[in-house]
Amino acid sequence: MTALQNISRTLPIVFASVADPVGAGIVDSLAHPGGNATGFMIYEYNLGAKWMELLKEIAPRVTRVAIIRNAANPAGVAQFAALQNAAQSLGVQTSPINVRDAREIERSVEAFARSPNGGLVVTQSASATVYRDVIIAAAARHKLPAVYALRYDATGGGLISYGPDVVHQFRQAAAYVDRVLKGEKPADLPVQAPTKYELTINLKTAKALGITMPDSLLARADEVIE
Repeated sequence: MTALQNISRTLPIVFASVADPVGAGIVDSLAHPGGNATGFMIYEYNLGAKWMELLKEIAPRVTRVAIIRNAANPAGVAQFAALQNAAQSLGVQTSPINVRDAREIERSVEAFARSPNGGLVVTQSASATVYRDVIIAAAARHKLPAVYALRYDATGGGLISYGPDVVHQFRQAAAYVDRVLKGEKPADLPVQAPTKYELTINLKTAKALGITMPDSLLARADEVIE
């Protein structure tokens, strides 16, 4: 039993960014949580297709993609499967790089970069956040275009990110807290997927990698770092 499950036995819980609340056993289902916890997911699995499409848009020659992930993440298996499906439709080969420690990340990225036409997709997880600087530095060192999951990845030096607006997520969670305090039960409040996404492009990193961002993509960006 997780700590969140244990606490929710006695206190109502509103979570703001859980990857897979059903798989983790926090709620019975998204539509009907059925217990004392509800809230908001950090992503939908079809987001993986968007990451793959963005990578091909900014680096059309990419034919090999390393997916940096935490294999121990409860949502990791389904997320990786969604990314593989998207890659297949784009004619891209995928290989996983597990996030366990900095040295393994550096070795794995270096080995992957020995062959041409490679790129990275960095999935969202607590481990990816811990080793964010290591991943960004490895991508820069080996001149690999990379797509990240959250805005702070791009503001921290990553090439491009697309993912949920985390601030918006917490604002929505606060609204749920208000409803619970006014008497509604978490069991009656459906778990919701993100509804607001943000695209962030780091042109400094693009220049260092020799990548020219398409004007159409720049026009869609919520934030461009120059």
